[in-house]
Amino acid sequence: MNKFEELGLGEAIIKAVNEMGFETPSEVQEKAIPILLDKDTDIVALAQTGTGKTAAFGFPLIEKIDSKSRITQGLILSPTRELCLQITNELKNYSKFIPGLNTVAIYGGASITDQAKQIKRGAQIVVATPGRMQDMINRKMVDITNIGYCILDEADEMLNMGFYEDINAILSHTPKDKNTWLFSATMPREVATIAKRFMQAPVEITVGHKNTGSKNVSHEYYVVNSRDRYAALKRLADANPDIFSVIFCRTKRDTQKVAENLIGDGYNAAALHGDLSQNQRDLVMKSFRNRQIQMLVATDVAARGIDVDDITHVINYQLPDEIETYTHRSGRTGRAGKSGVSMVIISKSEIRKIKSVERIIKQNFEKKEIPSGEEICQVQLFHLASDIKKAEINHEIDTYLPSINEVLEDFSKEELIKKFFSVEFSRFHNYYKKSRDLNAAGSDNDGDFRSNDGSTRYFINVGEKDGFDWMTLKDFLKEVLELGSDSLSRVDVKESFSFFNTNAEYQERVLAVFEDFKMEGRKVNVEISKGSGGRKGGKRRRDNNGGGFKGKRRSEGFKPKGKRRFDSGDDNRDGGNRRRDRRKRSDRR
Repeated sequence: MNKFEELGLGEAIIKAVNEMGFETPSEVQEKAIPILLDKDTDIVALAQTGTGKTAAFGFPLIEKIDSKSRITQGLILSPTRELCLQITNELKNYSKFIPGLNTVAIYGGASITDQAKQIKRGAQIVVATPGRMQDMINRKMVDITNIGYCILDEADEMLNMGFYEDINAILSHTPKDKNTWLFSATMPREVATIAKRFMQAPVEITVGHKNTGSKNVSHEYYVVNSRDRYAALKRLADANPDIFSVIFCRTKRDTQKVAENLIGDGYNAAALHGDLSQNQRDLVMKSFRNRQIQMLVATDVAARGIDVDDITHVINYQLPDEIETYTHRSGRTGRAGKSGVSMVIISKSEIRKIKSVERIIKQNFEKKEIPSGEEICQVQLFHLASDIKKAEINHEIDTYLPSINEVLEDFSKEELIKKFFSVEFSRFHNYYKKSRDLNAAGSDNDGDFRSNDGSTRYFINVGEKDGFDWMTLKDFLKEVLELGSDSLSRVDVKESFSFFNTNAEYQERVLAVFEDFKMEGRKVNVEISKGSGGRKGGKRRRDNNGGGFKGKRRSEGFKPKGKRRFDSGDDNRDGGNRRRDRRKRSDRR
């Protein structure tokens, strides 16, 4: 007997489940399905990406839908086009033996007229991105006033991407007596607010602990000098010849640059970010699923909805600004019961961030060394030998064997092996034979760094790309920290980060102020620097407004503890207000 039958599912779904080869429910399915089948209730389900959440809400939803009625009865909101299509395809597979049940996907980047026609023909279940859904409601192309079920899938991601207002507006068009099912990987404050506002006494299901990472994923970090970050990435790839990975960068610019460098160095890589057209993204994802691409370099927003079960590694080329985002990144590997590895490449100034992530995901990181050139050569050599051992013989070469034997008859077996491996292996050996150690030297402790003058030097993750020069950053720090000019010194502004000094007596104040400080929703991180840095890169530059924050007053540009606001950079957000948001955060996708 299939274990799904014990959950109370009907014959049609069990038939589909058997055909798809599902035998044992995941933990979230075991917990959620019986409750949703037996009760008309709201539910909050917390479970990591890749744990089978779609079936957990999809099976009960299909069971409760009246396929004989053509009105829309169920609405599923998901953050991206990719995830929207994925959910739609899965629901169609689950309901294939239920005549008349139609599921329609609506999302940006496709014809809104065609999608409206599909709904008009009869769609009991609509799967939508919030931007396109709100647009269709405004145009009166869809009616959700009679739905009985509303599912918010990847709720934390929708809110991180800036869909809070859209979700509020959409839910205001739905009946008050509907059931709301909220599925999320993490439970930040914004998700709890949604649950409190729109749900009535929800049942809460937690798989593992809140905000924890998957137990199938091991976490590693590598400490390098910032200038060696890309070289370290290449070594990690070379040390794992069968790597099938997603590499996360913080900005579109870094994503494109890293991908182009990897391609130029001979790796099967591609970039995925918000500046690509929908067609380009579809082609990239198709190549990745077909394993024509081994290393997919992506922004967090563009990677939403990646659903590939065999990803071996997630590599954090840069840590995300929001700790919760790390949970989603690492959740791309270790799916469907398989194991995976999440690697983080950091500089010494970022070590403290690892401790913060450990507290959130409730798992420990293992510090590892970037492999030496000799170690990589050894790994590659044995990988080549293994590939030869596993290779199937192509008998079409049999006719050429006499001529080949004649050319090679003077060599012993050992000599032939050496020559063959020399031909295949020379590239790695020549590249790595004089390679240097990339591991950052020095202590990893969190002790203070004191300048020669007795002051404390700090790292802060804002810089020129945030609109600062040395003078405007100093003014901002004076305002936030409530310090006089004499207490701040050596303000050094780089492209994406900066350094500054304060009198040692203010160290606790500085760290306390910036412990949970946000700039337009983005976490501003300040840490004690482990190394010095003068004002070599600082620029004395002012604009006509007397400052660098893109024409704004500094107090307007920075809003402590503000609501998170991220934009997707995808085509599934529509309307002028969302275009304005895109421009504001264009470089984070």
